[in-house]
Parts: sequence; structure tokens; C-alpha cells
Amino acid sequence: MNQTSILHKLHRVSACVIGAYVAVHLFNHGLVLRGVEAHIQFMESFRHIYRTPFVEGLLFVCIIFQIGSGVYFIKKRWRQRHGFFERVQVISGGYLVFFFLVHIGAVLFGRAVLGLDTNLYYAVAGMHVPYFQYFFVPYYFFAVAAFFGHIASAFYWLMRNRLSEVARNYFGYTILVAGIVFSTLIVATFAGVFYDIKIPQEYIETYQP
Repeated sequence: MNQTSILHKLHRVSACVIGAYVAVHLFNHGLVLRGVEAHIQFMESFRHIYRTPFVEGLLFVCIIFQIGSGVYFIKKRWRQRHGFFERVQVISGGYLVFFFLVHIGAVLFGRAVLGLDTNLYYAVAGMHVPYFQYFFVPYYFFAVAAFFGHIASAFYWLMRNRLSEVARNYFGYTILVAGIVFSTLIVATFAGVFYDIKIPQEYIETYQP
């Protein structure tokens, strides 16, 4: 087994760890459709698990490894990607690298420097401050869509010896479309389209001079 094959296997293992966390995290975000209280209640319960030193440390190590290995694969195989899902894999992976770097940096800054609870209000405050929404709406929308796009392309590739081309396309496009719809719903809710979200002043002030 060569180094690239080993790196592939480790990339998949770390992807499974991160994917499990992100799946629960997105479920948590989906609860915002029921209301802010439902979102925050679940988040506070979930934090008892993922904010333990071991789990948080494991996630951090996996994300750093995923970013590094992801950039390596993008650079190594960029010109080898020709099919639709192969290109989706590269584009979504590249965006997730950008998102993880910005998002983790923002969370650590909010916790360590600003001393804020990096909850729903911290995440969506920028959508409720003039002009900042032009960054944060697409920023979150493409993050969720990219996550589903990466899953769709991974499914398409992993099932290459088990399903027909037609079946792989069907399931791949279904996952991708479901992700786009889900992303649209939760980002619209974050932005206050379905109901008003009252952002505490201390979060709004982080965007004011």
C-alpha cells in the first residue's frame, strides 16, 4: 500500500468523524425551523458531549488533517477531474476548506477574545447587520450545500462497483438537491425570513466600530 492510498484511508476515517459531528450539528440547525428555543435547548444538551476536551480535541485534529489532506488531493488531481460529481467533489472540498478555516477561527476568537457564547446568535448576527448579510448568507448557504455535495460525490465514487451509472446519478443528484433545499430553508430562517430573530445587543456590537 503506497502513501497516497494510506492518506486516502485516513482522509475517509477523519471524514467519518467530522461527518458524524456535522450531521448532528445540521440537525441542530434544522431545529431552528421550529424556533430559536428548540435550537438552543438541543445545542446545550449536545455541548455536553462535543465540548469535552477529548471530543473537541479529536474534532480539531481531524479537521486540521482533513484540510491538509484535502488541499493535497485538490492540487494533485485537479486536472484529472472530468465528470460532474468528480468536479463537485473538488469544488465542494475546496469550499469546505475555506469554511472550516474561517468558521473555526471565528468560533475560537469569539470564545477566547470576545468572551461570548458562540451560540446561534453569534452565528447569525451578521445576517442582521446591514451589508454584512451579503457575506454571511452565501457563506452559510454554500457551506451546507458543499457538505451535501461532498457526500453526493463520495457516494457516487464509493458505489462505482455496486450500482449502475444510472442509479449512482439518481442518488447523487437526490443528495445534492436535498442539500440545496435544506440549506435554503435554514439560511432563510437564520436571516429572519420566516420569523423575527431578536439578536442580543452584545452580538450586534461585534460588527459595529
